[in-house]
Amino acid sequence: MSSLSRELVFLILQFLDEEKFKETVHKLEQESGFFFNMKYFEDAVHNGEWDEVEKYLSGFTKVDDNRYSMKIFFEIRKQKYLEALDKHDRAKAVEILVKDLKVFASFNEELFKEITQLLTLDNFRENEQLSKYGDTKSARTIMLVELKKLIEANPLFRDKLQFPSLKTSRLRTLINQSLNWQHQLCKNPRPNPDIKTLFVDHSCGQPNGARAPSPVNNPLLGSMPKAGGFPPLTAHGPFQPTPAPVATQLASWMSNPPAVTHAAVPGAAIGLGAPANSTALLKHPRTPPNNPANDYHSADSDHVSKRTRPIGISDEVSLPVNILPVSYPGQSHGQSLYTLDDLPKNVARALSQGSTAMSMDFHPTQQTILLVGTNVGDVALWEVGTRKKLVQKAFELWDQGTVSMPLQAALSKEPGVSVSRVIWSPDGSLFGVAYSRHIVHVYSYHGVDDIRQHLEIDAHVGGVNDIAFCHPNKQLCVVTCGDDKTIKVWDATTGAKQYCFEGHEAPVYSVCPHYKENIQFIFSTAVDGKIKAWLYDNMGSRVDYDAPGHWCTTMAYSADGSRLFSCGTSKEGESFIVEWNESEGAVKRTYQGFRKRSLGVIQFDTTRNRFLAAGDEYLVKFWDMDNVNLLTTTDAEGGLQASPRIRFNKEGTLLAVSTSDNGFKILANADGLRLLHTFENRSFDASRVASEAMVKPPVMNAIIGAPSAGGTVPTPVDRAATVVSMNGDARSLVDVKPRVVDESMDKSKIWKLTEINEPLQCRSLRLPENLRSSKISRLMYTNSGIALLALASNAIHLLWKWQRSDRNTSGKATASILPQLWQPPSGMMMTNDVTDVNPEEAVPCFALSKNDSYVMSASGGKVSLFNMMTFKTMTTFMPPPPAATFLAFHPQDNNIIAIGMDDSTIQIYNVRVDEVKSKLKGHSKRITGLAFSNSLNVLVSSGADAQLCVWSTDGWEKQKSRTLQVPAGRTPSALSDTRVQFHHDQTHFLVVHETQIAIYETTKLECVKQWVPRESSAPISNATFSCDSQLVYASFLDSAICVFSATNLRLRCRINPAAYLPANASSNVYPLVIAAHPSEPNQFAVGLTDGGVHVLEPLESEAKWGSPPPPENGSATSISAAPASGATGATDQPQR
Repeated sequence: MSSLSRELVFLILQFLDEEKFKETVHKLEQESGFFFNMKYFEDAVHNGEWDEVEKYLSGFTKVDDNRYSMKIFFEIRKQKYLEALDKHDRAKAVEILVKDLKVFASFNEELFKEITQLLTLDNFRENEQLSKYGDTKSARTIMLVELKKLIEANPLFRDKLQFPSLKTSRLRTLINQSLNWQHQLCKNPRPNPDIKTLFVDHSCGQPNGARAPSPVNNPLLGSMPKAGGFPPLTAHGPFQPTPAPVATQLASWMSNPPAVTHAAVPGAAIGLGAPANSTALLKHPRTPPNNPANDYHSADSDHVSKRTRPIGISDEVSLPVNILPVSYPGQSHGQSLYTLDDLPKNVARALSQGSTAMSMDFHPTQQTILLVGTNVGDVALWEVGTRKKLVQKAFELWDQGTVSMPLQAALSKEPGVSVSRVIWSPDGSLFGVAYSRHIVHVYSYHGVDDIRQHLEIDAHVGGVNDIAFCHPNKQLCVVTCGDDKTIKVWDATTGAKQYCFEGHEAPVYSVCPHYKENIQFIFSTAVDGKIKAWLYDNMGSRVDYDAPGHWCTTMAYSADGSRLFSCGTSKEGESFIVEWNESEGAVKRTYQGFRKRSLGVIQFDTTRNRFLAAGDEYLVKFWDMDNVNLLTTTDAEGGLQASPRIRFNKEGTLLAVSTSDNGFKILANADGLRLLHTFENRSFDASRVASEAMVKPPVMNAIIGAPSAGGTVPTPVDRAATVVSMNGDARSLVDVKPRVVDESMDKSKIWKLTEINEPLQCRSLRLPENLRSSKISRLMYTNSGIALLALASNAIHLLWKWQRSDRNTSGKATASILPQLWQPPSGMMMTNDVTDVNPEEAVPCFALSKNDSYVMSASGGKVSLFNMMTFKTMTTFMPPPPAATFLAFHPQDNNIIAIGMDDSTIQIYNVRVDEVKSKLKGHSKRITGLAFSNSLNVLVSSGADAQLCVWSTDGWEKQKSRTLQVPAGRTPSALSDTRVQFHHDQTHFLVVHETQIAIYETTKLECVKQWVPRESSAPISNATFSCDSQLVYASFLDSAICVFSATNLRLRCRINPAAYLPANASSNVYPLVIAAHPSEPNQFAVGLTDGGVHVLEPLESEAKWGSPPPPENGSATSISAAPASGATGATDQPQR
């Protein structure tokens, strides 16, 4: 149904309500599913009208739509059941049990048994959990509170709990306008026409003489004003004047998008719960007043829909997974989707910039690279992980010859320049700087401290107040605004001006480019409090309305682009953060917690589609997006500015906050602390690695494997790029100048490859075995790190869980404590469908949901969805042929699964609607690897054809492909697997093939590092990054395991088979798969061909797997380690 048809339904609902057609109103609400009348629902529940309650609900959701819906129906039916028991109506209770509650037995059998047992009690209050059950009225009231929470949290009710704010009798008004318009078009209009029907257009009969037109007057439609003047817009007369041009332009824009569609910005998150008309923007100047005559909820009603973060199955669980246990009055049903620990509030770094930070921005993929602009015009790049300032640039004009006269005059009068804003481009390859005088600088970023001048633009007369990047017409552009009251768009490649938007009557303070459904637009705010919206067409502003505060306001969308916020401060110091209802152009909610007089202009930021933060009163204040009340604050251990500048990194794990002592602090949550901790644990000077790469090319030794770059010898410049481009590892390569050569030589002389040959040299644990298991085909840790999940070649899943104890307080996986081979009480096992499947030809594959609640798996047959709590098969789909060979969940929507097939295609499958959305063709043999990049919005695939492909997740088009180069002298098997896994920086990925381990850069699809075993060594069976991407663990067909430094793919430790396999182990026993712990960088597990699984960790006294080899700088020679029998070819480092 179109958006206008939907709005017509709302108008009819209002008309029916005004005419007191109560039953018809609620019938239409239910049948249309557009508006859930919470008051009507509450009344029905209070009255115990259970059939009507469920009938009304059925217009909006079904029992099995998602977890929230299931819980809603369960609570209603449970209450109905308890009331029957309370009346001692056993027959009715049994009927409810069989007809209504039995549906839940398939999802939670124990729950159903417990409910059934209540029939055996004389008084169900004898059940301990029901002992506090009161009378029927109080029980319904308590249940209703919980039902409202569930309904508000349910994404299916999003935007359905709030009735649009309409003026009284809006439908009548529109009819009056239509009749008046028809009357105006009459050739000979009569002064007092008699309107007898609405079924045909009005037309006056031929008069005896011409008369002046007059407005229509009809008792049905209300009293009419006298002819001669139009009533004001707020009046409800019969014929209102045409709306103001701004509203007309906006309405036409929304209903008739421009013929030239604008491409969506890459990197936009995908949301499940988009509104029906997601292109609707702010249409009206301000929030309309409540209409007391209207029974429906207004824009600021207490029943505003809770807009939770758009989430996939893993959180929302649209399929019935792990139903909550039975709950009784007094228990809370609400599920917290976050904790205060998710907020970065711990002070992890305190850094001195030397001047006041005016603007900060984290790199979009290198999460610890921070860009800082200051009040004296300095621009600095920081690696906050290592606490080092990588580079700093003072303001200067790059080309004095092109300086305009106004700028020359301004600089001669007042040479001081301040930074207004710094910002990274979406992919982090550029960053822009807006200055307080005319100029915009755009730098290109090439890793670590390598920034280069890219564009200098004399952008505005006066100050440049804001800068942003956008993608109109699939072209990267820079948007600026300034004191000259204009907004300008520049080509980010050439600097050519593309658009200039004029219409503000005061200096433009900020810009916010965005897109919705391929419509690109820019919001702008001026210091007179006006907000305008612009399309890339030079046709003028589409909206014009007032921002709260009427002064300095900035606007920002949530990360997924679904919610719009603004933060503003008035000249009197009163500050506001509000969320906008885009479809109405109205303030949806105003957040509380600011002091009456802020001490400066407030800056704010959003993160995780869940939190807002602002700097005020020497504090950082946090809000939950769905709650107007202040959530919490932090003073960051003191020293903050009165209104500190703040900025989250992309993942929301770090928060930069400016301080009063010309510095800034980095606040972190637990994940952020772990991220920063990886830099502190570096035991070598990474800067020498960069120096090594620029000084001496890698050499392939004839005896042993060595790192290389795609078999070619890069130039010195190329070599520098290959090292520093490993974002997330080489981010700490902050100083490429050689330091203390003698010390480096000493380290080279004493370094030795760590060889582990005996069980006493490491911690190794073989997990309890299942007699029915065969070779382990797939292996992974759960995301929580407390369990290991394996898929054996006989299609059986095995789950080992570690228990929390005095010896293991975290309850996480460890090689020091034996876990339990876990099964549910039913004894059920998770077994894949193997109907008509040849086990020898099957390619097992599985993928785990983010919250570990279910696993998607296949072993040559149908794909199965298993409940991880009960091991029950929830559903099966996609029967072969073709058969699934690899599974990967979309990182932003767990209802979307990429499924690699044995016919070489990749199917993009939507679980929710059971539909294949796209079929990708580019490989020639079966798919063996899939990996999504969170930041680049791409899918990388690999196949048994040794080919790599990069696909855009926006339209699923193939962007690049490259065939893996097999080293000379190696002949891989006909169907050799090629696996891919993204590095922590999300821009590089690991490629694993039996002939090599390599690291590729995604956008260019170029090999930047490669390790090749010697010809006589055993092939590689599998490899994986450690959780922090600092190490690569690789297993070989001769049972050896090697540990490499990920920055340069140089060997640091080798674990020989005798260290973890029994002495009598067959030579046919070797690791097929290897998995890294999700939070312990030095723990990994291997799955063997004999069905065994081993967890390995270094000794507690060592804490890590060896030490990285020193760089070769031409002044020292690496000491070779003696090769062991069965060596994998990674015995020594290259000789120089």
